[in-house]
Amino acid sequence: RGRAAARRARRSSSNVFSMFEQSQIQEFKEAFSCIDQNRDGIITKADLKETYSQLGKTNVSDNELEEMLKEGKGPINFTVFLTLFGEKLNGTDPEESILNAFKLFDPAGTGTVNKEEFKQLLLTQADKFSPEEVEQMFALTPIDVSGNIDYKSLCYIITHGDEKE
Repeated sequence: RGRAAARRARRSSSNVFSMFEQSQIQEFKEAFSCIDQNRDGIITKADLKETYSQLGKTNVSDNELEEMLKEGKGPINFTVFLTLFGEKLNGTDPEESILNAFKLFDPAGTGTVNKEEFKQLLLTQADKFSPEEVEQMFALTPIDVSGNIDYKSLCYIITHGDEKE
């Protein structure tokens, strides 16, 4: 079983490296190294448990960890790790993800968010924007006469580029 699994892993991942840019692969390598606590080249249940513990999450069940490991369909070496991320990332539509994020700020479903409220969020929450970054973003943002951002158009600009550029 082990040899067949290794052959399958090799076959299914032969072009996984072409899915990412070199800088992305390097970032994944760093992440893999952080998770691979014992540095043996394979992510195990103990590695995951220790990683979660370092992140302050100590209540992860063995069952949850085993479910994560099952996604690799065998030992999770770096190539399998990269393949799993490739599958996850290729299954997401960035435009849809961004739209869903905006919808959180539009409970009425109008397709718009208030510019001033959104500006406050950008300046004060999570990865805070600088006032200059906010102004740069608003320069490309479709804003109506009542000061609302058309976030569907903004999502298109973010994912496809601005036709004026």
